[in-house]
Amino acid sequence: MSERCEGCGDSVRVAGGIGDIWTMDPTGTGGMTLEFADDSEFFLCFDCIDALPDEPSAGDVAALD
Repeated sequence: MSERCEGCGDSVRVAGGIGDIWTMDPTGTGGMTLEFADDSEFFLCFDCIDALPDEPSAGDVAALD
């Protein structure tokens, strides 16, 4: 299963679900959903998360592209 990163647009693997029960593939999730203090919420890959400032907002995600 994958989801599109809202920062860079890359397809990011999301671990979990029934498909991962039958595999021994150690690959984990490549991102996560973050909720910011301004109540905005985004799914971002780990590279985009690393590029954010300490107190991010929706404008910081828009600037990632």
